[in-house]
Amino acid sequence: MSTERPVSSFPPAPYGSPQNPWRRPDGSVISCTEKLKVMQENMEELRQYALDALEDAVLMGCDEAQAKEAFQSVIAALDSGYAPAEGPEPAPETKK
Repeated sequence: MSTERPVSSFPPAPYGSPQNPWRRPDGSVISCTEKLKVMQENMEELRQYALDALEDAVLMGCDEAQAKEAFQSVIAALDSGYAPAEGPEPAPETKK
């Protein structure tokens, strides 16, 4: 009997990792170090806020699964209000 888990049972690579990079709407990879740093910081903050809210909900007696479902509906309803960026990012400027 094999003890290996099927590939599909492994958690996905975290967003922003080389295996799961941030992409533009056209599918091209975002490679700007500063943009990636901001996205990483934003994801960490979002995770912490969501965890705090989930812990509050559970401590107040709410069903954890229902709270997660509510959080997902809030995220799904968000709209940035911005048009998608077009094309690849420009090459970095070089100092002369």
